Parts: sequence; C-alpha cells; structure tokens
Amino acid sequence: MSLLAGISGPEDLKKLNLKQLEQLAAELRGELVEKVSRTGGHLAPNLGIVELTLALHSVFNSPRDKIIWDVGHQSYVHKMLTGRREQFASLRQYGGLSGFPKREESPHDSFNTGHSSTSISAALGMALARDLRGERYHVIAVIGDGALTGGMAFEALNHAGHLQKDLIVILNDNEMSISSNIGGLAAYLSRLRTDPMYSRGKEELESLLHRLPPIGPKVLRLMDRLKDSLKYLVVPGMFFEELGFTYLGPIEGHNIGRLKEVLQRAARTKGPVLVHVVTTKGKGYPPAEKDPGLFHGIGPFDPATGEVLAKGGPPTYTSVFGAELVRQAEKDPRLVAITAAMPDGTGLVPFSRRFPQRFFDVGIAEQHAVTLAAGLAAAGYRPVVAVYSTFLQRAIDQVIHDVALQRLPVVLAIDRAGIVGEDGETHQGLFDLALLRPIPGLVLMVPKDEQELRHMLVTALKVEGPAALRYPRGAGVGVPLEGEAQPLPLGRAEVLREGKEAAVFALGPLVYAALEAAERLAQEGLQIAVINARFVKPLDSEVIRSWAMRTGHIITLEEHVVAGGFGSAVLEFLAAEGLKGVTVTCLGVGDNFVPHGRPSVLRQALNLTPEGIIQAVKANLESGAGAKKARPSKAVAGV
Repeated sequence: MSLLAGISGPEDLKKLNLKQLEQLAAELRGELVEKVSRTGGHLAPNLGIVELTLALHSVFNSPRDKIIWDVGHQSYVHKMLTGRREQFASLRQYGGLSGFPKREESPHDSFNTGHSSTSISAALGMALARDLRGERYHVIAVIGDGALTGGMAFEALNHAGHLQKDLIVILNDNEMSISSNIGGLAAYLSRLRTDPMYSRGKEELESLLHRLPPIGPKVLRLMDRLKDSLKYLVVPGMFFEELGFTYLGPIEGHNIGRLKEVLQRAARTKGPVLVHVVTTKGKGYPPAEKDPGLFHGIGPFDPATGEVLAKGGPPTYTSVFGAELVRQAEKDPRLVAITAAMPDGTGLVPFSRRFPQRFFDVGIAEQHAVTLAAGLAAAGYRPVVAVYSTFLQRAIDQVIHDVALQRLPVVLAIDRAGIVGEDGETHQGLFDLALLRPIPGLVLMVPKDEQELRHMLVTALKVEGPAALRYPRGAGVGVPLEGEAQPLPLGRAEVLREGKEAAVFALGPLVYAALEAAERLAQEGLQIAVINARFVKPLDSEVIRSWAMRTGHIITLEEHVVAGGFGSAVLEFLAAEGLKGVTVTCLGVGDNFVPHGRPSVLRQALNLTPEGIIQAVKANLESGAGAKKARPSKAVAGV
C-alpha cells in the first residue's frame, strides 16, 4: 500500500512511525526518478536529501515554522510533501511547478531562492522579524557544503553568532565521509552540551567556584582552558562554535530516527545552532550515486538504465568556447582560466586537464573570481573568467572597481546569456548587457553563431582592457567550424541582407530569426535589411546612422531586457545624433521576469520569433508611414 498517496501535507507525516517514514522515503525516491526522468531537473541533490526533508517536516510545523532552502534546487521532496505531488509532472514546464522554491506557489516556500549562499542571511532576517513582533516560531536554513564556500554565507554566520538569536542552520554535507568513532563521540558531546541538566549543572558549578576566592576563579579559568583544548581536539565543529553557534554533528543524514532526535534537540536549544548532516548525493539510485555530477542537473533520461536521452545536433556554444580557449592557450602561456565552481557547465574541463597549473576553480565565489582575475592581469597574465550570466550579477562591483578602473585585460566569457529555460527567473541571463554597458572602456560582444564565438574570443584576448562576450545555453546553429579563429574589426557590425523599407539590427542567434523573417517579408514585397550588430560596445555608429537615414525605420532585436540593453543603446545614439523622424521598435524582454519553460516556448511568448519580428516590422512601418527618410536635427523629438 502506497503511503505517499496519503500525504496531503506535512501534518500527515506526524502520524507515521519510523518504519513507515522509511517506507515513504523509498517511495519518494521512486517518484523522483520517474518524474525527473521525463522533465529533467536536479535529481542527485534531491535523492540525497529525502530523509532530511522527512525529518524536518516531521519535527517542525511548516508553514508556521520557516524552512529556507539554499539555492533551492533540492526542494523537490519538500514540494511533494507540501501538497504539490499531483502537479509534480509539470515540474520546470511552462505554467507548471518551478524547480526552485517560490512564495507565489505555496505558503510552505518561505523564501525564493535560485542562487547560492543566501539562506542564512534570509533566515536571520526572518528570525529578527519574529523577535521584533514578539512571535514564536522556528526558522531553519538548509545549506549545502558547496554553498558554504560563498562569502555571503560566512558573513551571515558571523552576524548570527554575534546576535545570538534563535536560529537553526542545517549544513547538508554530501562531500565528506563520516568516521564512526568521531561521529559517535561528537554525537555524545552534542547531547551533553545541549542537555538542560548539563547546562544547569555547569551554571551552578561556575556560580559555586566564583564564591570560593581566591582559588575559585583560577580553577574556573583552568577548566575553561582545559575544556577548550579538549573541544579543539575532539569536536569537529569548533569553527562554528567560535562563531557563536552550538554545533551538533556530524549526523548520518539517511537515518530518519537520528535526524528527528537531533532536530528536536536543536529546536530546544537557545541561540543559533548548526546541525551538520552528512548525506550521499544521488542516494538510492545507483546511476546517480555513481555519477552525482551528471545527475546534479540532468535532462530527460531512461530511468531503467540512467542513460541520458541523446539529442544529437551541433556542438554547444559552451563546448566550442572551451575548445577554442585550449587552442589559444597553446599559443599564449599567459592565458589562464577561472571558474566559480562550474568547470563542467562553463566548458573548462578540457582546459583544466590540459593546463592544470593555469586553471583555477575558486568555488561559489564570483566576486573573488573577478578580483583574482584582476590580480593575475595586473601581474601580466591574460585571465578568462567563465561564468553564467545570472551569476555574474554577483560580481558587478568587482568588474567596475577592480578590473575596469585599472583597464586590466580581463575577459568575461558569459555563458547561459539570454533565455536559459526550465530553471526560470533566477537563471535567465537577461541583465548582463544593461549591467556591463555603462562601464567605461569595456568591450561587449555577442556572436550570432558558434563560429563567430571563436572569432570573438580571439578578439577579446587581443583587447588591451576589459572585454566580455555573451553567448547562449545549448547547441549552436550548426554552421561549420572552419579555419583559424581571427580577430574581428573592433566595433564593426555585419550587414547580412540589404533592404529599403526597414533595417533590423539583431543581436546573437536571433540574427537567424531576423533573416528568416526578412525572407518571408520579401515574399510579400517588403525588402528588409538585416544587420548582425555584433558589438554592443562600441556601437557601429556609422552603420546605425546610415540605415536610419536610408530607411527611417529601425527594429532592434535582442534576447535581453529592453531597458538598458542594445535597443536602448541604439536609441541613445539616435537621440544624441538628433536624427529626426526615425521610427524605432525595440524587441526584447519587457519590464518583467521571465518564468520557467522550454526556451522555444518562452521565445514564442516573448515574440522573439520570425513571426514576432514580422509583426514588429509591419507595425513599425505603419506607425511611421510617410517618414521614409530621416534627417539630422538638433531636436530629438520623434526619435
């Protein structure tokens, strides 16, 4: 008989005994494998946290008690247990369940997450709000050992230890092994330190010794030194103790009974508590246990074998970038590569194997990655920082302060730019142009295809100052990868198709959507020019001015927010030139976050398709009828 079918909310878990909870854990794992094999997603992290999630919801009372999942990609079991199991087949699909916690989705999701190292800060904020209102409930942050490498997590730990507010931090450690003797001794000391009788007895003994001058205080100081020495020797959590936390652990993370016992003890303990839980990533599904990296974030696969369903097709932009970087490093011993815990995702594994001494993985620390690159550049090297667009957001100050102000030759290789897809709002790479474009002296490029990506990487490496290139997730468009990569003329666009009615300035792979739209419009008798903009900074002002004056109709196209993006740059230029009578339409993402879903579905919804371009061109021509040619003017009205 299935237990999972009878779970409509966390309150149902409290009716189950230990044996039933263990059965439920097995059922949850089966459900995870079955559903994620169809939708894709973060399988290994969720398989590793099944028992911990069950224990959390058995001990605490969500949504009154607040559970914050760091990063949030391990919240699938939490979603199943909080009334969303029937919707789970829609995971990461457009209009379906998010792959991350979302407050809009359920009151059990206390805080939206998607980037790492934020949970302790958010949890502390909630604990402060609770105490300011005089309310009573528990606040629990669940953070992985990887996310704990982020500096923000340490800032929050330091502040929480200083404030001494009631707060529980659960460290889900799926990298370290647990020694039975150390684990047993640590568990015993954890029970001893948090037992009320021990705490009361310790206070009474200290009070007694203080009343025995002159030897009492000396004995007390000796005891403190002895206690600290012993704890440093045998307790693995002294780092957290020194920060002001009560440390409990390490705890075997797949023992539900033990987890419940320790969580109940943590709930009774005053002040901040850190519970160290050791888990196995991919637990219970042999393919994921064997290769947790592959199953960390995976597309559809065969649940019987674990084989990923082959897609075929052209190489990815990421792999093309990685291969070209290796070729360039063969030629230039100054070239070094840096990643923030994403060697696979950014295509740097081949580089790390070929040049291990010139490869640096800094952990989840994007700010450090950029300033590390600045230091290397200042000392004569040519660093390339490969980073996802959405994660680069965390290091903009370092790009400005440490790189651009000193005009250092650091290359930002910005992967996952534009519509990323099923991971949703927190992962769409839609803000990098607006963040980087205002920075003085920074060259900013976007390739239309994987071959042009190779040329742009070489171009960036030859710039004597900061340079960035952004490229999308997934497969390229399928153009041949031929010959040696060559530097492009700096700030020069590429006219791909002539036309007299209007000019479409397209950025990135949307160039090909623009060419298709132009071909279809030609069949209707409308001749539309298509220009591959290539450079967002510096702009090709000569080409923009020329086509604005020739046609009077400009359409910009980008997979990025319109505000502050490429279209904004074109509008700023036309305004500064005083070109009167130019009708401009900027296609891109409006003033909203883009939800999760397949990229093709999202582009359709955003009108970033040939059909959407055709509609925009026709609307532009109709709205600017009669303004066939622009003329220079000091006034900017009408632009």
